[in-house]
Amino acid sequence: MHESTERIISVLQSQFSDIDFAPFAMSPKRDARNEQTCIIIPPDRLVEVMRFLHDDERCAFEQLCDLTCVDYLNFPKSRDRYGVTYMIQSVTLGHRLWVKCFANDPEPCVPSVTSIWNGAEWTEREVFDLYGVTFTDHPDMRRILTWDGFKAHPLRKDYPLRGLGERENFEVMLRDDT
Repeated sequence: MHESTERIISVLQSQFSDIDFAPFAMSPKRDARNEQTCIIIPPDRLVEVMRFLHDDERCAFEQLCDLTCVDYLNFPKSRDRYGVTYMIQSVTLGHRLWVKCFANDPEPCVPSVTSIWNGAEWTEREVFDLYGVTFTDHPDMRRILTWDGFKAHPLRKDYPLRGLGERENFEVMLRDDT
């Protein structure tokens, strides 16, 4: 683990001694310049820990670079279905951290981090639309890429490869049509 990452993990463990963050390297390749460490935060503590990572001057994660999701359906040894993944960065201190928060069916849900990083509003909506994971306390939890009334979530691994018939309702247009 990189020195600055070790320091952040140490700060987290001293502040939240009851949470096992289970830090791990995102890649088996050891490269001190590009080391990417991931921690796991339980959903009921997500906002509290993320707020600390943002506000504490030893961490200063002022930027949410990415927020996405992974569907672990049929993944070997996986205990959870969805892993909501956050990539946060401290521009000031020059370090980054990956955070995972897990959710499960039948109604996967994690807390929203929009109160910490405003930019999470769109990416949380994207995860909701494509994976069906809802975010509690989100200011505008509605679909962003598909239409209202669309019942499925296209990036779930159990979504059919050819879709659910939504493509058959569109008129075929040829290149020469004007």
